[in-house]
This record gives sequence, structure tokens and C-alpha cells, in this order.
Amino acid sequence: MINLFEVKRNENYLSVIILVIRLSVAILMIIHGLSKLNMLLKGGDIQFPDPLGVGKTASLTLAVFAEIICSFLLFIGLATRLATLPLIVTMLIAVFVIHGADPIDVKEIAILYLLFYLLLLVTGSGKFSVDYLISKKSRF
Repeated sequence: MINLFEVKRNENYLSVIILVIRLSVAILMIIHGLSKLNMLLKGGDIQFPDPLGVGKTASLTLAVFAEIICSFLLFIGLATRLATLPLIVTMLIAVFVIHGADPIDVKEIAILYLLFYLLLLVTGSGKFSVDYLISKKSRF
């Protein structure tokens, strides 16, 4: 039975919750990034914001890298802390630059993603991940 007021944490429960968060956020972000990937692969005149001043194609490529590649890494739990960094930067740009002047209800999804990525940056990928298997092998 779970004691709602217990302050100690159960590592198994924590790993299961981290797994659920990792899988959910990764799948949702990959779905979100697929339209950007299609835009990139379609070619032609790219209509995409350039908040970093590196060009629309480069900005779109960076967004696709973060949203598809880094999210896939989160999904399998490989280089999780490293994979969260481009996603955190992408969400910071979405919140403060792309939607900076918009009301909170427009940027709340990006803020929620940002909070999940910060959580994964701090906690890592948990027991149910490639990272855990790699770290377990390197201890021997």
C-alpha cells in the first residue's frame, strides 16, 4: 500500500513513472515533429521561423533534430540527459521567442514539455532504459 505522506522514494516506482513520462513525451513530440520533417523533406520554399538567425532551413533542421531524433533517444532511454538539452532549448525558444507575446494558453503546452524535459535532465532515464543497461555493464 502507498503511504501518501511518505517522503522516502521507492526507486522502482520512480523508474516506472520516469518510463511512462519518457515514452509519453517522446511519442507526443515525435508526432508533433513529423509535420516539420515532412516540410523539410518536401523541399521548396520553407516557411519556418528563424529565431536564431541561421536561416529558415537550418532552423527547421534543428527543430526536426530535437523533436524527432532527440525524442527517439528519450523513447529508448539512450543518452537521455544529453538528448534533453536540444529539446529544452527548443522549448525555451518556443515559449520566450516564438510565442513570447502570446497569452499563456498558447504557450502552456511548450511550458509543460519544458518542465518534463527538465525533470528528465535531473532524474535521468531510470532503470528501464538503454542508459541503465550501459551503466550496469560499465560497473563490472
